Amino acid sequence: MNPVTVCLWIAAALVSGTWVLSLITREYSWTDRIWSLAPVIYVWVFAAASGFDGRLLIMAVLVTLWGARLTFNFARKGGYAPGGEDYRWGILKGRLKPWQFSVFNFAFISFYQNAIIFLMTLPALTVYQAPGPLHTGDWVLAALFTAALAGETVADQQQWNFHRWKAAELRAGRTPRPDFLETGLFRFSRHPNFFFEQAQWWLFYGFAVTATGSWFHWTVLGAVLLTLLFAGSTVFTESISRSRHPDYVQYQRRTSPIIPLPPRHRARPAAAA
Repeated sequence: MNPVTVCLWIAAALVSGTWVLSLITREYSWTDRIWSLAPVIYVWVFAAASGFDGRLLIMAVLVTLWGARLTFNFARKGGYAPGGEDYRWGILKGRLKPWQFSVFNFAFISFYQNAIIFLMTLPALTVYQAPGPLHTGDWVLAALFTAALAGETVADQQQWNFHRWKAAELRAGRTPRPDFLETGLFRFSRHPNFFFEQAQWWLFYGFAVTATGSWFHWTVLGAVLLTLLFAGSTVFTESISRSRHPDYVQYQRRTSPIIPLPPRHRARPAAAA
């Protein structure tokens, strides 16, 4: 069977399944729970259909490593446990009318996000349609993808360590200071994990370029939509952070939102004469 047809059937099942489960359980993180799993399945479908073409095999292995890391990080935060819903959905639900959130749940959480998950793996389709020998560029992309994977791992570990420290301070009856993470990689980017996540999927698209020699293919749409999704998520997440942390505005002023850059230092006002 055509790998696109197979993947579309899987995607349809995931859209239906995540939506129905959200209605049954009244939890809305079911798409989050399959986010690290579905891309691995999709890319391996293309790799198997190609007879395990070398380039697609590398792509499948890289996405498997990406999925394993993300699954581990999501699991240790309790994402797969009952009640492990992303806190942002509860906040958004409180801001919308019930019928509005119902539409949002199906249209955005279940359908649109699953569509992005499928689309961001479709550079594998471009590669499937243009089989050929591996190039030096493929190995460069694989090395950069692995470096971005390592960067995201470090960022997530720093975040994990910080929140464990913060929880320990609260249990001890102390007020954590600072009360949000602004050191390590988070000194250079407010969301370094977002940066490395997006970088990996743009690098994944790069394999379509090395396979064809052409810079533009419609399968870049997945990486574009993922970037837009992260942009919207960043705005929403930071609106919550500002409401919870009075000092967050100062952090925003001195720290790059996504791309890691040296912190900005505001000039001190001149002393009065």
